[in-house]
Amino acid sequence: MPLLINGERIDLALPTGDMIRAYPHLEEKAKLLRSQPAQIVEPKGLLYVQQREFAVTTPKDGSVSILGSDDATTCHIVVLRHTGSGATCLTHCDGSDTEAEVSLIMSSVKSFSNATGYGRLEVHLVGGFNDDRQLSQKLTNQLLRAFDLQPDDVHLATFCVTELNDREEKDIHFPIIYGIAVNVKTAEIFPATFPEKGPDEDLRSAHVLTGATLTNIYDAKMEQLHIGPYFWRPFPHVDFWLEQDDKQILQNLSTSPLAEPPHFVSHIRSTLTFLKEHPFPSRSLFPDRKPRIYQKNEKGLWEQVCSGKI
Repeated sequence: MPLLINGERIDLALPTGDMIRAYPHLEEKAKLLRSQPAQIVEPKGLLYVQQREFAVTTPKDGSVSILGSDDATTCHIVVLRHTGSGATCLTHCDGSDTEAEVSLIMSSVKSFSNATGYGRLEVHLVGGFNDDRQLSQKLTNQLLRAFDLQPDDVHLATFCVTELNDREEKDIHFPIIYGIAVNVKTAEIFPATFPEKGPDEDLRSAHVLTGATLTNIYDAKMEQLHIGPYFWRPFPHVDFWLEQDDKQILQNLSTSPLAEPPHFVSHIRSTLTFLKEHPFPSRSLFPDRKPRIYQKNEKGLWEQVCSGKI
Protein backbone atom coordinates (compact mmCIF):
# COMPACT_ATOMS: atom_id res chain seq x y z
CA MET A 1 0.00 0.00 0.00
CA PRO A 2 1.45 3.31 -1.09
CA LEU A 3 2.39 6.80 -0.03
CA LEU A 4 -0.65 9.01 -0.56
CA ILE A 5 -1.51 12.68 -0.95
CA ASN A 6 -5.21 13.57 -0.71
CA GLY A 7 -5.97 9.86 -1.00
CA GLU A 8 -4.09 9.54 -4.32
CA ARG A 9 -0.93 7.55 -4.84
CA ILE A 10 2.05 9.78 -5.56
CA ASP A 11 3.70 9.32 -8.92
CA LEU A 12 7.32 8.99 -7.84
CA ALA A 13 8.46 9.20 -11.46
CA LEU A 14 7.62 12.90 -11.35
CA PRO A 15 10.44 15.35 -10.55
CA THR A 16 9.91 16.86 -7.09
CA GLY A 17 9.10 20.27 -8.59
CA ASP A 18 6.26 18.80 -10.66
CA MET A 19 4.97 16.92 -7.63
CA ILE A 20 4.86 20.14 -5.62
CA ARG A 21 2.96 21.93 -8.39
CA ALA A 22 0.48 19.06 -8.55
CA TYR A 23 -0.33 19.47 -4.83
CA PRO A 24 -0.24 23.21 -4.08
CA HIS A 25 -1.56 22.71 -0.51
CA LEU A 26 1.77 21.02 0.37
CA GLU A 27 3.65 24.10 -0.81
CA GLU A 28 1.32 26.35 1.20
CA LYS A 29 1.86 24.27 4.32
CA ALA A 30 5.64 24.36 3.83
CA LYS A 31 5.47 28.14 3.37
CA LEU A 32 3.53 28.47 6.62
CA LEU A 33 6.05 26.31 8.50
CA ARG A 34 9.00 28.27 7.06
CA SER A 35 7.45 31.57 8.11
CA GLN A 36 7.41 30.64 11.79
CA PRO A 37 10.38 31.74 13.89
CA ALA A 38 12.24 28.88 15.56
CA GLN A 39 11.04 28.40 19.14
CA ILE A 40 13.61 27.77 21.86
CA VAL A 41 12.60 24.50 23.52
CA GLU A 42 13.78 24.17 27.11
CA PRO A 43 14.74 20.75 28.56
CA LYS A 44 11.62 20.28 30.71
CA GLY A 45 9.48 17.56 29.11
CA LEU A 46 11.81 17.34 26.08
CA LEU A 47 13.30 14.24 24.52
CA TYR A 48 16.05 15.38 22.15
CA VAL A 49 16.83 13.03 19.25
CA GLN A 50 20.27 13.07 17.64
CA GLN A 51 21.24 11.97 14.13
CA ARG A 52 20.57 8.25 13.50
CA GLU A 53 18.37 8.01 16.58
CA PHE A 54 14.62 7.71 16.91
CA ALA A 55 12.10 7.87 19.71
CA VAL A 56 8.42 6.99 19.80
CA THR A 57 5.83 7.73 22.47
CA THR A 58 2.12 8.48 22.94
CA PRO A 59 0.03 11.30 24.43
CA LYS A 60 -0.30 9.19 27.62
CA ASP A 61 3.41 9.72 28.37
CA GLY A 62 3.72 11.46 31.73
CA SER A 63 7.40 12.39 31.23
CA VAL A 64 7.85 13.47 27.61
CA SER A 65 5.61 15.95 25.84
CA ILE A 66 8.03 17.18 23.13
CA LEU A 67 10.22 15.24 20.68
CA GLY A 68 12.75 17.32 18.76
CA SER A 69 15.95 17.42 16.73
CA ASP A 70 18.02 20.07 14.95
CA ASP A 71 21.36 20.74 13.21
CA ALA A 72 19.97 19.16 10.03
CA THR A 73 21.61 20.51 6.87
CA THR A 74 21.38 17.81 4.17
CA CYS A 75 19.70 15.52 6.75
CA HIS A 76 15.90 15.27 7.03
CA ILE A 77 13.84 15.12 10.21
CA VAL A 78 10.92 12.71 9.93
CA VAL A 79 7.81 12.68 12.11
CA LEU A 80 5.48 9.70 11.75
CA ARG A 81 2.20 9.81 13.65
CA HIS A 82 -0.88 7.64 13.95
CA THR A 83 -3.91 9.91 14.21
CA GLY A 84 -5.94 7.34 16.15
CA SER A 85 -3.53 6.35 18.94
CA GLY A 86 -1.52 9.57 18.80
CA ALA A 87 1.67 7.44 18.76
CA THR A 88 4.39 9.72 17.44
CA CYS A 89 7.92 8.96 16.24
CA LEU A 90 10.64 11.46 15.44
CA THR A 91 13.89 10.53 13.73
CA HIS A 92 16.86 12.33 12.17
CA CYS A 93 17.84 10.62 8.87
CA ASP A 94 21.09 11.13 6.96
CA GLY A 95 20.62 8.65 4.11
CA SER A 96 22.79 5.91 5.58
CA ASP A 97 20.16 3.14 5.24
CA THR A 98 16.86 4.85 4.50
CA GLU A 99 14.75 1.85 3.57
CA ALA A 100 15.62 -0.09 6.74
CA GLU A 101 15.14 3.04 8.86
CA VAL A 102 11.65 3.71 7.50
CA SER A 103 10.63 0.08 8.16
CA LEU A 104 11.91 0.43 11.72
CA ILE A 105 9.98 3.61 12.53
CA MET A 106 6.84 2.23 10.85
CA SER A 107 6.86 -0.86 13.05
CA SER A 108 7.60 1.21 16.16
CA VAL A 109 4.55 3.46 15.63
CA LYS A 110 2.32 0.55 14.65
CA SER A 111 3.27 -1.32 17.84
CA PHE A 112 1.50 1.44 19.80
CA SER A 113 -1.44 1.67 17.39
CA ASN A 114 -2.50 -1.90 16.62
CA ALA A 115 -5.34 -1.88 19.16
CA THR A 116 -6.74 1.36 17.73
CA GLY A 117 -9.55 0.67 15.32
CA TYR A 118 -9.49 4.09 13.65
CA GLY A 119 -7.03 6.71 12.43
CA ARG A 120 -4.29 6.73 9.81
CA LEU A 121 -0.53 7.05 9.51
CA GLU A 122 0.71 10.52 8.58
CA VAL A 123 4.29 11.47 7.76
CA HIS A 124 5.92 14.89 7.99
CA LEU A 125 9.26 15.48 6.20
CA VAL A 126 11.37 18.56 7.00
CA GLY A 127 14.98 19.44 6.17
CA GLY A 128 17.61 19.60 3.47
CA PHE A 129 18.22 22.38 0.92
CA ASN A 130 19.59 22.85 -2.60
CA ASP A 131 23.11 21.71 -1.72
CA ASP A 132 25.87 21.49 -4.35
CA ARG A 133 26.20 17.71 -4.12
CA GLN A 134 22.40 17.16 -4.31
CA LEU A 135 22.56 14.99 -1.18
CA SER A 136 19.32 16.53 0.10
CA GLN A 137 17.47 15.72 -3.12
CA LYS A 138 18.77 12.16 -3.03
CA LEU A 139 17.56 11.72 0.57
CA THR A 140 14.15 13.23 -0.24
CA ASN A 141 13.75 10.71 -3.07
CA GLN A 142 14.92 7.82 -0.87
CA LEU A 143 12.40 8.70 1.85
CA LEU A 144 9.49 9.04 -0.59
CA ARG A 145 10.38 5.70 -2.17
CA ALA A 146 10.83 3.93 1.19
CA PHE A 147 7.43 5.10 2.48
CA ASP A 148 5.82 4.12 -0.83
CA LEU A 149 7.13 0.57 -0.38
CA GLN A 150 5.44 0.09 3.01
CA PRO A 151 2.60 -2.43 3.35
CA ASP A 152 0.41 0.23 5.04
CA ASP A 153 -1.08 3.41 3.62
CA VAL A 154 0.97 6.43 4.67
CA HIS A 155 -0.37 9.94 4.09
CA LEU A 156 2.17 12.67 3.29
CA ALA A 157 1.03 15.57 5.50
CA THR A 158 4.05 17.91 5.49
CA PHE A 159 6.66 18.26 2.75
CA CYS A 160 9.16 21.00 3.61
CA VAL A 161 12.34 19.52 2.16
CA THR A 162 15.16 20.41 -0.24
CA GLU A 163 13.90 23.17 -2.61
CA LEU A 164 10.98 23.93 -0.29
CA ASN A 165 13.43 24.53 2.59
CA ASP A 166 16.04 26.51 0.67
CA ARG A 167 17.20 30.10 0.88
CA GLU A 168 19.98 31.78 -1.07
CA GLU A 169 22.36 34.45 0.16
CA LYS A 170 25.20 35.79 -2.00
CA ASP A 171 24.96 32.73 -4.28
CA ILE A 172 25.26 30.36 -1.30
CA HIS A 173 22.35 28.06 -0.40
CA PHE A 174 21.21 27.38 3.18
CA PRO A 175 18.35 25.50 4.83
CA ILE A 176 15.61 27.72 6.24
CA ILE A 177 14.60 25.27 8.97
CA TYR A 178 17.43 23.41 10.72
CA GLY A 179 15.34 21.83 13.47
CA ILE A 180 11.79 20.96 14.43
CA ALA A 181 9.83 19.75 17.43
CA VAL A 182 6.54 17.92 17.72
CA ASN A 183 4.19 18.24 20.66
CA VAL A 184 3.11 14.66 21.33
CA LYS A 185 -0.08 15.80 23.10
CA THR A 186 -1.36 18.26 20.46
CA ALA A 187 0.43 16.97 17.30
CA GLU A 188 1.70 20.51 16.60
CA ILE A 189 4.96 20.63 14.59
CA PHE A 190 7.08 23.78 14.69
CA PRO A 191 10.62 25.03 13.90
CA ALA A 192 12.78 24.75 16.99
CA THR A 193 16.21 25.08 18.57
CA PHE A 194 17.41 23.30 21.68
CA PRO A 195 19.86 24.77 24.23
CA GLU A 196 20.22 21.28 25.77
CA LYS A 197 20.88 18.26 23.55
CA GLY A 198 21.62 15.75 26.29
CA PRO A 199 21.96 13.65 28.23
CA ASP A 200 25.24 12.07 27.06
CA GLU A 201 25.53 14.34 24.02
CA ASP A 202 29.19 13.47 23.28
CA LEU A 203 28.64 9.75 23.80
CA ARG A 204 25.67 9.69 21.42
CA SER A 205 27.55 11.78 18.83
CA ALA A 206 30.54 9.44 19.10
CA HIS A 207 28.21 6.52 18.36
CA VAL A 208 27.14 8.25 15.12
CA LEU A 209 30.67 9.26 14.09
CA THR A 210 31.83 5.64 14.45
CA GLY A 211 29.14 4.35 12.06
CA ALA A 212 26.03 3.69 14.12
CA THR A 213 22.86 2.33 12.60
CA LEU A 214 19.49 3.87 13.51
CA THR A 215 18.89 3.34 17.23
CA ASN A 216 15.74 3.50 19.34
CA ILE A 217 16.65 5.47 22.48
CA TYR A 218 13.37 5.53 24.40
CA ASP A 219 11.22 3.01 26.28
CA ALA A 220 7.81 4.72 26.34
CA LYS A 221 6.22 2.05 28.56
CA MET A 222 8.85 2.62 31.28
CA GLU A 223 9.26 6.33 30.35
CA GLN A 224 13.03 5.85 30.32
CA LEU A 225 15.81 6.96 27.98
CA HIS A 226 18.30 4.17 27.21
CA ILE A 227 21.76 5.10 25.91
CA GLY A 228 23.94 2.19 24.81
CA PRO A 229 25.62 -0.05 25.42
CA TYR A 230 27.70 1.18 22.46
CA PHE A 231 30.96 -0.32 21.26
CA TRP A 232 33.46 1.00 18.77
CA ARG A 233 37.09 0.60 17.78
CA PRO A 234 39.63 3.38 18.35
CA PHE A 235 38.77 6.20 15.97
CA PRO A 236 41.32 6.30 13.10
CA HIS A 237 43.66 9.33 13.06
CA VAL A 238 41.85 11.00 15.95
CA ASP A 239 45.00 12.99 16.93
CA PHE A 240 45.42 14.15 13.34
CA TRP A 241 41.85 15.47 13.21
CA LEU A 242 42.15 17.21 16.58
CA GLU A 243 45.26 19.02 15.31
CA GLN A 244 43.46 20.42 12.25
CA ASP A 245 42.17 23.98 12.13
CA ASP A 246 38.46 24.78 12.00
CA LYS A 247 38.45 25.15 8.21
CA GLN A 248 39.89 21.67 7.65
CA ILE A 249 37.39 20.06 10.01
CA LEU A 250 34.52 21.88 8.34
CA GLN A 251 35.67 20.97 4.83
CA ASN A 252 36.32 17.31 5.55
CA LEU A 253 33.80 16.28 8.18
CA SER A 254 30.67 18.03 6.91
CA THR A 255 28.40 17.16 3.99
CA SER A 256 27.69 20.89 3.51
CA PRO A 257 30.53 23.05 4.90
CA LEU A 258 29.05 26.43 3.93
CA ALA A 259 25.65 25.76 5.49
CA GLU A 260 26.58 24.33 8.89
CA PRO A 261 25.39 26.08 12.08
CA PRO A 262 28.10 28.09 13.91
CA HIS A 263 28.67 25.43 16.60
CA PHE A 264 29.38 22.58 14.15
CA VAL A 265 33.20 22.58 14.54
CA SER A 266 33.16 22.86 18.35
CA HIS A 267 30.65 19.98 18.45
CA ILE A 268 32.88 17.80 16.23
CA ARG A 269 35.97 18.66 18.31
CA SER A 270 34.13 17.73 21.48
CA THR A 271 33.06 14.40 19.96
CA LEU A 272 36.59 13.63 18.72
CA THR A 273 38.01 14.45 22.14
CA PHE A 274 35.48 12.06 23.68
CA LEU A 275 36.53 9.34 21.22
CA LYS A 276 40.18 9.90 22.12
CA GLU A 277 39.37 9.62 25.83
CA HIS A 278 37.29 6.46 25.31
CA PRO A 279 38.97 4.33 22.62
CA PHE A 280 37.44 1.18 24.16
CA PRO A 281 33.95 2.00 25.48
CA SER A 282 33.47 -1.60 26.65
CA ARG A 283 36.09 -0.85 29.32
CA SER A 284 35.48 2.78 30.25
CA LEU A 285 31.76 3.37 29.57
CA PHE A 286 29.91 0.04 29.50
CA PRO A 287 31.96 -2.45 31.55
CA ASP A 288 28.77 -4.22 32.68
CA ARG A 289 27.31 -4.26 29.12
CA LYS A 290 24.22 -2.38 30.34
CA PRO A 291 22.70 0.84 28.98
CA ARG A 292 22.90 4.15 30.77
CA ILE A 293 19.30 4.74 31.85
CA TYR A 294 17.68 8.10 32.49
CA GLN A 295 14.22 9.16 33.60
CA LYS A 296 12.64 12.55 34.16
CA ASN A 297 12.74 13.91 37.72
CA GLU A 298 10.05 16.07 39.33
CA LYS A 299 11.49 19.13 37.55
CA GLY A 300 11.02 17.44 34.17
CA LEU A 301 14.79 16.98 33.61
CA TRP A 302 16.68 13.77 32.79
CA GLU A 303 18.33 12.11 35.76
CA GLN A 304 20.43 8.96 35.60
CA VAL A 305 18.93 5.89 37.28
CA CYS A 306 21.50 4.10 39.43
CA SER A 307 22.15 0.62 38.10
CA GLY A 308 21.67 -0.72 41.65
CA LYS A 309 18.02 0.34 41.49
CA ILE A 310 17.29 -1.50 38.25
